[in-house]
Amino acid sequence: MEFNGLLSKLPKPIRVFIGAFVIILSIGYYTGLLFVSETSTASATGIEENYLGNESDENADVMKFKKSERQMLTIIHTHILSMSFIFFLLGILVWLAKLPMKLKLFLTVEPFISVVLTFGGIYLLWSGFLWFKYVVILSGILMTLTFTISALIVLYQLTFNKQYPNNFNQ
Repeated sequence: MEFNGLLSKLPKPIRVFIGAFVIILSIGYYTGLLFVSETSTASATGIEENYLGNESDENADVMKFKKSERQMLTIIHTHILSMSFIFFLLGILVWLAKLPMKLKLFLTVEPFISVVLTFGGIYLLWSGFLWFKYVVILSGILMTLTFTISALIVLYQLTFNKQYPNNFNQ
């Protein structure tokens, strides 16, 4: 069975369903990024303070304390599981899109590497390897770029379907 390009060949009701899913998934993903921005963890210093605390900074606007091991394991556990599902489901849709094989492979495997680097990096930062804050930033940026590109490709191919007429009776 040929999967390349199958996404745009699906009947309109299924494409609408998948499109709604990708839009809601994207809203959830970007809301998470807003939360990261709100907690000032969008910078190297902010990431470090969020997990290691800032008790020694007398001029801090918001006092933050070092996370406990239990808190760290909860954060890492929930994020790795949920992000794995997000990228697995979006990856299935990317594999159904009409794209070159190497691009599909990159867009569907890279996010899993970034998830491990981002959340493993957060744990290693918390463990005292302070330079991992830069790995967290870079892998987080790459993860977001691959999410955005994948979601846009899927939405584009769902919307601009040349295979079937746009009616719900298909």
